[in-house]
Amino acid sequence: MTDLSSFPITGKWPAQHPDRIQLYSLPTPNGVKVSIMLEEAGLPYEAHRVGFENSDQMTPEFLSLNPNNKIPAIIDPNGPGGKPLPLFESGAILLYLADKSGKFMPQDPAGRYETIQWVMFQMGGIGPMFGQVGFFNKFAGKDYEDKRPRDRYAAESRRLLGVLEGRLEGRDWIMGAEYTIADMAIWPWVRNLVGFYEAGELVGIKDFPNVTRVLAAFVARPAVARGLDIPPRNPPASA
Repeated sequence: MTDLSSFPITGKWPAQHPDRIQLYSLPTPNGVKVSIMLEEAGLPYEAHRVGFENSDQMTPEFLSLNPNNKIPAIIDPNGPGGKPLPLFESGAILLYLADKSGKFMPQDPAGRYETIQWVMFQMGGIGPMFGQVGFFNKFAGKDYEDKRPRDRYAAESRRLLGVLEGRLEGRDWIMGAEYTIADMAIWPWVRNLVGFYEAGELVGIKDFPNVTRVLAAFVARPAVARGLDIPPRNPPASA
């Protein structure tokens, strides 16, 4: 049996199945990217809930795996060379799991780099901008009398949606007919923008029919439906 005891994080979140990928996460847009990929690829894994309400992400055990105190993070007990691999940053994890599984990444080099390009588009643009809209529209930013910060991020988010709208014209998914990790990176954030952040009207989501069409196709996938609640948002009372 694989021994993961050398990783301090397993002292706080013991591995019941140490031969499986260990996922430390929450069902946030960044977190579900990885749980969706694990579900889509059929890779065996064990999920551990990192509770922000308990500041789990700031504990020494979690920081030993990700010093940047962000979810998600993983340990793959069967990493390159058969050695355990700890990894953080959702984009890096998606790339790794695509390579490990041989799925959801074009095999030709040009297609591979184009897919990576769109993952980076989400990491550098959609994630940070949509997150700011969430802050100013739903959370503490609502108390600011000056609406210029909110409007600035809303305008940039609308611009990014326009980029997606153009890309999706005549395409089923970001890369065309092929569903890839670029979709797994992007659509959880679009879903959060119009759902949890309640910013659909603010950004004029109805003006982007291709975006709403592909978002609906994304959330209709069975693996996506499962991954969106891993680890469960509301854990059992005994957990």
